[in-house]
Amino acid sequence: MTALFAGGCFWCMTKPFETLDGVISVTDGYAGGTTENPTYHNYVEGGHIEVVQILYDPKKISYGKLLDTFWHQIDPTDAGGQFVDRGHAYISAIFVYSDEQRRQAEASKKELEESGVFKQHIVTPILEAPKFWAAEEYHQDYYKKNPIRYYYYRSRSGRDDFLEKAWEGITLDLSGEKVH
Repeated sequence: MTALFAGGCFWCMTKPFETLDGVISVTDGYAGGTTENPTYHNYVEGGHIEVVQILYDPKKISYGKLLDTFWHQIDPTDAGGQFVDRGHAYISAIFVYSDEQRRQAEASKKELEESGVFKQHIVTPILEAPKFWAAEEYHQDYYKKNPIRYYYYRSRSGRDDFLEKAWEGITLDLSGEKVH
């Protein structure tokens, strides 16, 4: 099965999903624009955003667990980008491939809104999945290839500080699965 999420910098979105049992692969890329074959040098001009495409085994991990992981990586109240990365290319979004994915995404978004974790309105849209374009090879698994640069960027972007503060002491499972 396939899932597609936008959460700002794709480098920062890869590792949290790759560590999950049942995730087969995570590919950084671009989606949502109007140009063919976007590259890192022109994807913004074409209206694309940075995304991660996740291939997963639904017998080992649910789409709901992927949604839960997604929400715990972003600021869903920021319509202008994510953390230090600003503009349309870095917005958050859930792209769905089926009615069932849409149903689960909408239910998890509603649960997050009702949880009170965030005081502002949840603005992350749920949209039909557009064509996906894989990013250049040097972007794939950036956290493994360039660990010092990755950790420096991530720690300075404001993402980790925000997430730590937002989720401090909260163990909210938005997967729709029962927590034992």
